[in-house]
Amino acid sequence: MAKEKRFLVDVGMRDLPFPMRVASKIYPDGQFTIANISVSARIIQEFEARWIDKFIQIIHQHRDRIGTKTLRDNIMDYLKELEAKAVKIDFEYPFFIEKLTPVSKEKCLVKYLCTFSAKASYVIDKPKIIFKMEIPVITTYPGSASEKPGGLFGQLSIVVIEIEPQKEIYPEDLVEMVDKHALAPIYSFLTEEDQAFIIQKVHSEKKSSVVLTDEIKDELFLNRDIVWYSVRCSNYGMLHSYSTVIRTEKGMWFPSTAYEEEEI
Repeated sequence: MAKEKRFLVDVGMRDLPFPMRVASKIYPDGQFTIANISVSARIIQEFEARWIDKFIQIIHQHRDRIGTKTLRDNIMDYLKELEAKAVKIDFEYPFFIEKLTPVSKEKCLVKYLCTFSAKASYVIDKPKIIFKMEIPVITTYPGSASEKPGGLFGQLSIVVIEIEPQKEIYPEDLVEMVDKHALAPIYSFLTEEDQAFIIQKVHSEKKSSVVLTDEIKDELFLNRDIVWYSVRCSNYGMLHSYSTVIRTEKGMWFPSTAYEEEEI
């Protein structure tokens, strides 16, 4: 009697730290970083235990530059070499962008968390690539009172953008887009005059996280190189211990929201 073949799901490895280059608009050869790599595969039970060595071997072969195009090609090697029915791989890494402070024009490096994920299956010709990025900014706290002098104040908002790109979408462009629509960007360093400028802006201008999310969503929708997107904004006000969340994603219908100035 033939031995029954079954499949093991999520066979693989998690959180392997590994040096590599990742796609960057500023550096054509990629930016150096340390990525945490996780790989899972659906493999037949009779497959030999050497699969873990094969994971590491393939990672070494493709560490030069991770981006939308290369990851789409690379994951097919995992599918073939592992003799798998399906494969998922995640590269989670910090990405650094040099920014100029608003007044003094001092240079500072700001860290952003990014994740490239790829899924491939033997029944689907084209692998699915998702790029995720967390971008902190400042928005207006919903408890602010704009009618009172000095009544406006800010809150930290973490904008999480997930996109399914058709071609390379660079982290620098996503940060520039979010910073443009935020009340104020986040910097790793500010001089006294920079701090005074940001404080004045927070107390004199208003931008809710609802409006911010909607503006980002509209801009992503107009980008023909993006098949799908999701925008989540988590807000951390100074007067409470929890966060508020607003989220939207591209669906079947035109994603234009006729929002009101309801603040979150």
